[in-house]
Amino acid sequence: MAVLNPHHNFRQRLLAGDCLIGTFVKTPSMMVAEVLASTDLDVVCIDAEHAPFDRAAIDSCLLAYRAAQMPALVRVPAAAPEHILNALDCGATGVVVPHVDSAAKASACANASRYGTSGRGYAGSTRAAGYGGASVDENIALNHGENTVIAQIEDLAALEQIDAIAAEEGIDCLFIGMMDLTVALGADSAADPRVVEAADKICAAACARNKRLGIFVPNVESIGYWRERGVTLFLMSSDHGFIKQGAKQLTAYARASF
Repeated sequence: MAVLNPHHNFRQRLLAGDCLIGTFVKTPSMMVAEVLASTDLDVVCIDAEHAPFDRAAIDSCLLAYRAAQMPALVRVPAAAPEHILNALDCGATGVVVPHVDSAAKASACANASRYGTSGRGYAGSTRAAGYGGASVDENIALNHGENTVIAQIEDLAALEQIDAIAAEEGIDCLFIGMMDLTVALGADSAADPRVVEAADKICAAACARNKRLGIFVPNVESIGYWRERGVTLFLMSSDHGFIKQGAKQLTAYARASF
């Protein structure tokens, strides 16, 4: 039995330059995953870097997303190959790798994500491989065609090597870590000219190498500005943010009726 494409051609849409809207997921809950999978989001990103996702939680949430064919990235805790392998074996559409600050690290992350002579070890019995339902050729084709590798650029060291990082063939997208750059540059906000200049440098490097760009933006009004600079992947808010926003709106509307 061939493995169906559970990722809804997310990588092809990203590489084609489609404007994609997603959110971060902070709660390790299969039920939250089921709810988000029923929405019109283009993608979700499980935040295993800053939220308490262990492998079991990643596994159960990815089960829910894949059942609904909702593309689901995992922001892994670190660039270690075992973190990347765990996420992809569980069935992630791809990985967002934090703190990619050199071309060598970018290359290592790309290799750890894909089967090949210098890549990750082959696994044919995982969820990603249909629990043995795919042939070796089918599994490799799905791995190479759909696994999305996104390098998060958030360190000053990365800015110094941004052209080389953007040139790495196995990286599909550069994700701009605006708040991390803000802190690293000693700025008070992401609107500081130094932060904007750093982000513009990342955008220019990506566009020069025909690489896609992603960013976290605080509101929809920010999308137009970054679209003009080549950004097409927008991760906005989070499940926590939705809960807080909904509760705030509910109490405001209810109290207005008193």
